[in-house]
Amino acid sequence: LPGPASGAGAGCSLARRCHRRSVAMPDVPFLPFCAFLGTLGLLCVAMVGTWCQHWRGGFSLDGSSRTFNWHPVLMVTGLVVLYGAAALVYRIPNTWSGPKLPWKVLHGSLALGAFILTVLGLAAVFCFHNSQGTPNMYSLHSWMGLATVLLFSCQWVAGFGAFLLPWAPTWLRALYKPIHVFFGSTILLLSVASCTSGINEKLFFSLKNGTTQYKLLPAEAVFANTLGLLILVFGVLVVAALARPSWKRPDSDSPDSRQVRGTLGG
Repeated sequence: LPGPASGAGAGCSLARRCHRRSVAMPDVPFLPFCAFLGTLGLLCVAMVGTWCQHWRGGFSLDGSSRTFNWHPVLMVTGLVVLYGAAALVYRIPNTWSGPKLPWKVLHGSLALGAFILTVLGLAAVFCFHNSQGTPNMYSLHSWMGLATVLLFSCQWVAGFGAFLLPWAPTWLRALYKPIHVFFGSTILLLSVASCTSGINEKLFFSLKNGTTQYKLLPAEAVFANTLGLLILVFGVLVVAALARPSWKRPDSDSPDSRQVRGTLGG
């Protein structure tokens, strides 16, 4: 009869097999989920553009309210949709093998593109406020938005220094990686909160004095409220995808063509 040691060994072996099976179980397929998320993101961009074009008068660079309309379009496109796409780069199964450098560059480039659009969006609202004599940075929405952009700036610079510069030591990358991941999700949630509060604020400012009041839910209010809900769903789904263990890139010794080998080891 097998002794206690062999029984314990068999139990451990069974536990390992069960663990491997649970990890390998095909849950929600990533690529169809990603396609759905991309469609949802494009829908958010299309809806914010439609809102500003159809109900808010379109777009211009003359300092009028049409200049302001660039602000929601650029912020939703950059700070939510493009930023969300950048966050999901390492969840694509194709990135799990081979050199990581091309994917690092793609991740950083998407984040940089999101940041550029965000800065242009801020420039649009400051230009509008200054031309109209409206004070800047007095509302909760503006404080939250600026805090989000500042965090985003720090996140991008720190990520560039830790993961793309060739002289960043391995221990620094390992130390900073969980911080980078945490603030990535945090910034996305703050972006969603900033955009939805901005939509709400714009509706309160616009739907009064000669228009159907917000509380009566005119077509514009229903449309913009729906946009806000879709932005919220997009952000929650991206964060859920980032938190799903089976979609995370395995921590392996896959080659990185940029890393300096030799003395650092790893």
